[in-house]
Amino acid sequence: MDLSIAIDTMWVLVATALVFFMQAGFAMVETGFTRAKNAGNIIMKNLMDFSVGSIIYFIFGFSIMFGDSIGGLFGEIHLFSNDLYTHLGLSIPLPAFMIFQTVFAATAATIVSGAMAGRTKFISYLVYSVFITLFIYPVVGHWIWGGGWLSSLGSGFHDFAGSTVVHSVGGWAALVGALILGPRIGKYNKDGSSNKIGGHSLTLGALGVFILWFGWFGFNPGSTLGVSSDDGASAAHIFMTTNLAAATGATVTMIISWIKDKKPTVDGTLNGALGGLVAITAGTDIVSFGGAIAIGVVAGFVIVYGSAFIENVLKVDDPVGAIAVHGLNGAAGTILVGLFATDGGLFYGGGFELLGIQALGVFAVAAWTISTSFILFKTVDLTIGLRVSAEEEETGLDLLEHGLVSSYPDFESKKPIPAYDANK
Repeated sequence: MDLSIAIDTMWVLVATALVFFMQAGFAMVETGFTRAKNAGNIIMKNLMDFSVGSIIYFIFGFSIMFGDSIGGLFGEIHLFSNDLYTHLGLSIPLPAFMIFQTVFAATAATIVSGAMAGRTKFISYLVYSVFITLFIYPVVGHWIWGGGWLSSLGSGFHDFAGSTVVHSVGGWAALVGALILGPRIGKYNKDGSSNKIGGHSLTLGALGVFILWFGWFGFNPGSTLGVSSDDGASAAHIFMTTNLAAATGATVTMIISWIKDKKPTVDGTLNGALGGLVAITAGTDIVSFGGAIAIGVVAGFVIVYGSAFIENVLKVDDPVGAIAVHGLNGAAGTILVGLFATDGGLFYGGGFELLGIQALGVFAVAAWTISTSFILFKTVDLTIGLRVSAEEEETGLDLLEHGLVSSYPDFESKKPIPAYDANK
């Protein structure tokens, strides 16, 4: 047995477990940043987009993403991933690579949950989860990681661990879904001004951010798919750039909010850390430590002013800030690779080629995801409906979508609970 293969396989499997644990982080962030009456619904969505997504990605998505390329657009379809995939040239067993890619696909799907929280039908969300892991995400993945047209364009589009492939796809889909769905009741006044609808537990939200930060040490370093070839030097470098960008994103967001709002905002600063993590993910392997800090600085500005633009200009209600965190910072971080890459970046004498390729890739993925998500969400809205009724929204999705009186029964008042009619 080749010891190096065994080491690399265990590295990828441990990284897979860390990325899977990020589902708990997303669940806590989304639950904490939204109303208590919808906590059970949020948990169900995060559980089921991973569960349903895992099955769909195995049956269809993986082969569309990594099958032999058809015109550089998508992979040859093999039901149940029934192919050897020798063209990938893997140094680890195929099942290890498959499960690693599965948890990435689930991350893309779950990003949308927070932006559409509090007013989306559960069945409609499940339909979305099926289609993003069936087709929308795998096509983008093929373009960039599966030998598609973007990977072969010039010096090659660079998205090491998924700022665009994973996060921007989820962020753009979230933008479209929240736009079609409309804002929560009470979010906007008649004059267009917005009201803050606070989440019920910043403690849960903070726990989720720390879990996501922890999981990102599997997300980014794990994408090396091994540590034996260079004794772990690449992975160690990626650990550092990942952490520096996250820490800088949080710090800069805190400073800006302190200046802008006269107080350091808690939820904004938490999202600043996530924004830094998303932004560094594309170039985490090829930027210097200084470049990682610079990317974190940009991420902080994007979080503060991007979130304000989405809420106050676009009038899109995103309860957890998923669009700014994942969509805008995913795009910004990917483009910044063209500036800060130590080999080929504009600031390192590489000219404009890489920058142009990165910008083109970001635009192409945004156009694909926005257009396909619009068709998907509009179709769902016109058939089974996307949004719950006003009564369900005001009562809470836990009760009327899941028959759950409360996710926190010990904290409820002892007033008589009205009878629940499942057929209503």
